Amino acid sequence: MSMSELLLILAIVILVFGTKRLKNVGADLGDAIKNFRSSMKEGGEAKNIDDKKGETLDGEITHKEKDQA
Repeated sequence: MSMSELLLILAIVILVFGTKRLKNVGADLGDAIKNFRSSMKEGGEAKNIDDKKGETLDGEITHKEKDQA
């Protein structure tokens, strides 16, 4: 697509939706992307915490308990 075609499409979109509505849509889209990124970051941190939480399984006999048994 050439630059003139893109400008024509932009002009039609502005006429149909108006600048105020386009501004609101842009702000909502930006907020959605920001929330998505922060939730992905929180999910990654929670996974790392779960991985580091414990080295043994529940009910697993550790080295000290073997000596006592």
